[in-house]
Amino acid sequence: MPPRWPTPPNRQDPAYRKLDDRYTLAANFMCCSTVILGLEFWRRLQGAEWIWLGPFALTWTAIVGLNALWVLVFARYEA
Repeated sequence: MPPRWPTPPNRQDPAYRKLDDRYTLAANFMCCSTVILGLEFWRRLQGAEWIWLGPFALTWTAIVGLNALWVLVFARYEA
């Protein structure tokens, strides 16, 4: 059950913005892991040599990691 918000959602509200950023980070992490693991599954199933998969996975994981660093460490949500 998603959390109930006491007022209409407003991006100007710092608490709502913080929650929204964390939900977006979770969605980014889930998409990244699903796509990378799916590609790795198909690569192993086919026995293919996909040399691009390693750099692709590393780049996307680094981008999600930087997003996590920003949301969890550097972002400030003062009014």
